[in-house]
Order: sequence, then structure tokens, then C-alpha cells
Amino acid sequence: MEAATIGKMFLASVNSFGKRTALRVKQGGTWQDISWIQFARNVRNLALGLIELGLESKERLAILSENRPEWAYADLAALSADAIDVPIYATNTPDQVKHILKDSASKFVCVSDSSQLDKVLQVRHELPALERIIIFDPAGQSSDKMILTLEEVLSAGRGSGRPEAFKERLDRTDPDEVASMIYTSGTTGPPKGVMLTHDNFLSNCRASLDVAPIASDDVVLSFLPLSHAFERMSGYYMILMVGGTIAFAQQIEKIPQNMVEVRPTVMFAVPRLFEKLRTQILERVEHEGAIGRQLFRWAINMGHDVSRLNLEKRPLSGTQKLKYSLGQKLVFNELHEKMGSRLRFFVSGGAPLAQEVAQFFHAVGITILEGYGLTETSPVISFNTLDNLRFGSVGQPVPGVDVKIATDGEILVRGPGVMKGYHGQPEATAEVIDADGWLYTGDIGYLDEDNFLHITDRKKDIIVTAGGESIAPRNIESMLKLNKYIEKICILGDKRKYLSALIVPNFEALEKFARERGIWFKDRADLVAKPEIEDLIQSVVERINASLAPFETIKQFRTIPHEFSQKTGELTPTMKVKRRVIDQKYKELIDSMYPEE
Repeated sequence: MEAATIGKMFLASVNSFGKRTALRVKQGGTWQDISWIQFARNVRNLALGLIELGLESKERLAILSENRPEWAYADLAALSADAIDVPIYATNTPDQVKHILKDSASKFVCVSDSSQLDKVLQVRHELPALERIIIFDPAGQSSDKMILTLEEVLSAGRGSGRPEAFKERLDRTDPDEVASMIYTSGTTGPPKGVMLTHDNFLSNCRASLDVAPIASDDVVLSFLPLSHAFERMSGYYMILMVGGTIAFAQQIEKIPQNMVEVRPTVMFAVPRLFEKLRTQILERVEHEGAIGRQLFRWAINMGHDVSRLNLEKRPLSGTQKLKYSLGQKLVFNELHEKMGSRLRFFVSGGAPLAQEVAQFFHAVGITILEGYGLTETSPVISFNTLDNLRFGSVGQPVPGVDVKIATDGEILVRGPGVMKGYHGQPEATAEVIDADGWLYTGDIGYLDEDNFLHITDRKKDIIVTAGGESIAPRNIESMLKLNKYIEKICILGDKRKYLSALIVPNFEALEKFARERGIWFKDRADLVAKPEIEDLIQSVVERINASLAPFETIKQFRTIPHEFSQKTGELTPTMKVKRRVIDQKYKELIDSMYPEE
């Protein structure tokens, strides 16, 4: 029988895989293995400890932490105790933390360390429901009675006088009741709590596993935030369900090193990782000698030919096989070694992946399977598979999920993964889920003749110029971000005569460009104002403009001397640009690009 709740699904895997490694974490310079049995013991003791402290069924426990084993312990302990957990991005500001804790009425919050603890302490006087703060890594003894260490709660669980309470709560849990409240990124307003049930998550896991070849011998390197539905389901619950191993990356800068050490077989990532990897590869090639550059061009051209034939399911000739094998040996094997040599495929989600990037990696023998989903759909709606891959699409809908296109092009979704609703916001829920159960995604797209889904843009981001032309800015932005000198871009122009853009450069690449050409600058503001830099960015924009229709071209731009960030409000926790915020925050600068208006 299939486990009906997340807690029971986890225990089923514990029973099947007991002594095998479930989790890996690097501590003191070495990777430590945590078996399924050890994992389960910590979850059970933490759940009992939380019950001892007064966590009741359906009450909320928030988790403010980076990815680590303790995140999983807290999550599964809460769900096994018939409580609801509320994940919070570790990058959130104190005000954002306050909003989520207050809106969710969280009774307990788990924090990773003193820096996260400080965020909660700054706002706790505005959180009447909060009773306990549990810290994973205490900096020292605390006299604050509200603060407990993880070890103290585990100890309370080990000494529980009612060990049977764990099974009682586990059996009490209803698969159709809320398991987690995940707060949306909030590109247009305060984040809303998306209520996802045990069955929402598990049905999505099962549907994805029907088409994704993931099994118990797979090893995943986890680095996307577990607070995000994509990593939560794909890189965590789905791996728990099949009995695979999850290794927690140290931090974003250590991912290349961790890949070599862990040797993952599958990885879940966002497009920005692949864009940066591609840029780094091409930059290294540029610094090779003439023979090295020529060899790479030959190998990549051969790779593109082989990629096309494989996608068309056409056989390779003996000569093609020989040449491709030679290209792999001389060029591509080094790239595979930098990723651990065992990687079978990447899965990309969270944002659109440029077709050019997907094709590049496929040509070097690294497959990226792009998918699509929303927090509100638990999250996977569709994705490409190894046997059914179409670049430029986000794949076919997974089993049990229905997709249709509204008359205005909006993508509508129905299925067992669709959320229960937004916490405390029945009107907002009714706005996105109709009487027949169709969720209005807010994305514009189409289904092709083979039922592959294509996304063109967010409905709210579509720009309608003063001339009445409708323009999807996301695709143009993706094209520009492929250039090594551009980090972020926000295209504007709604109800105006033409498109303009605010560009955040890749300062590392830009500073290197300046040094190599002897361009002196005192700071970033001075750097972006240099005529040579303006000409450089102008040339990048003009190259993209040449491939666009006249009404889609960027007529004016301004280069920003600082990065967009979450703290200053321009980015969501998932690093998406808040177009409306930028439109207001940089109004004077934007208006300067429209002098005749």
C-alpha cells in the first residue's frame, strides 16, 4: 500500500533502507553519513520533544534555516506530530520573517544559528502566538526562557513519558489536511501562505516518479532552498520516497568542490547556474591557444550534430560515433569530471531556461531536463524526460495533471497537486481557482501538436506599448543574460512609446574588462559611467536587438552601479526581479529614458 502521509512515507523508506545512507553533510572537513535509522531516531525524538513542549495537532512550527539535516528533522518531526510546518528562506529580512510568523501564527520556530535567531528576536514583541525558539547551533548558554537548543528538545523526546504519542499523532494525520504553508515570493504584494496537503506533495512525487528515472541508488546534491516548493518536493520528498541519498551542499560558492566530492547522479538547479557554467566554460576556451579553441569548436559542432540526431531518434553512423567519442575523450570528459563523473542529468526549474543553454549542454553530453510548476501546484506541472525531450518547451504534463489554455493564453491547471488555498485569504483563493477546480497560473503559453507546454511570459509582466504592441519581456531578458557582462536586467515600457531597460552588469567580468584595457575607475558608479563601458553594454544590446522585431528592440538603457537585492526590495527570495517595485523605485531614472513624454 502507498503511504498516505509524508510521515508514513518516510517511515516506509526507513523500514526498507535502514542501514543505508540517507543524508550526508560536511563537518570538520569530512563528509559524515547519516543512516536511515539514525535519521528516523532523530525525527522521532524531536517529534516527541515538541509534543512534550506543547505542540498540538494542526499548530504551526516554522523553520528558518539553510539546507542541513536538522531542517529535515524539524520538517518530518512536525509532520509526524500532526502539526503544520512553515518554511522561511534563510535570506529573508527580519520584517519578512515577522510577516510569515505572524500571518501563520507559528507557535514554535526553529532557527539554524545566532544570525537567524537575531532576526526573530528583533520582531518577537510583535508575535503574540510565538512561544518557543529552537536553535540548531547555539552560540552559548542563554538565559532567555523562550530559547531552547535542539539538543534540549531531543533530550526531552528521549525522556518522554508517553513514547506512544508519536504513533498516535502519526495515525491521526489526515492526508487531505494541510502539511505545510509555503509563502510565495510576493512579486506584487505581501507573500501569501500556500496551503499544501500531505496528498498534494505525495501525489506530485508519484506523478513525477512515473516519468523520471530516479531510484534508491541516486545521490542528490541539495543546494536550492528547501523553503522553495521545487527543492522541497523534487530534491527532498521524492528522494526520500525512493530511498536515495541527499547530500547537503555547504554553500553556493562550494558547489563545484562539493560536486567533485559527492559525485551526484542527479541535481536540481535553476537556470542561472547553467548560464554561469556555460559562461565559465566559454571563457576558459577563449584563454586556450589557437589549437585548443579550434579543437573545442570542432567538438561542440560535432556534439550539436549528435544531439540533433539523438533527439530525432535517428542512428549515428560509424564515423559520427568515432568522432563524437574522440571529442568526448579530448574535450568533454574534463567537464564531466568537474561535475563528479556520475551525473546522469540535471533538472531545471524555478525560472525559464534559455534554449541555447540547454542545447549547449546537451551537445557536451550533459542533459538538462527543464520543467515547470508553481508553489500552488506542489509544484510540478510538466517536465521533459530523457525519452521525450524538446528544447524550448517545459515538457509534457505529468500523469494526472490536466493543462488547458484559456482564450487569452493563460495556462490553466487541474489535478491532485493543486493547493487547498491561500491561508486566511478565501477571496484570493477564489480569484485563482474556479468552481471546476482549474487553477489560473498567471503564466502565458501554449501546447504544441505533441502536447509539449511552452511558456512565453508571466501574464502580469506582458508589456503593452503606447502603440498597442504586446511584448513578452522575459524572453528578451533571457537572451541578454546569456552575455557574460550582464547579471540582471529589467525591461520596461508599459504604456510608453518604446522599450527601455535597467541593466545590472556582472561586475566581476566588467572590472576584469576594464583592467585588461587600462581603464581606471574609483568605484562601480565611476566604472559604469565610463564611455568604454557604455559602448560595451550598447554593443551587447545592439546584437540582441538585431534578432528582434522593431517594436521589441530596446531603444534606451541605463546601467545600474549596484546589484539588485532582496534586502533592498528589488528581488524575491527566489531571485526574481520585482518589475513593479523597480518601476517605482527607479522612476526618475526610467523617466530620463523617455525625454519626450
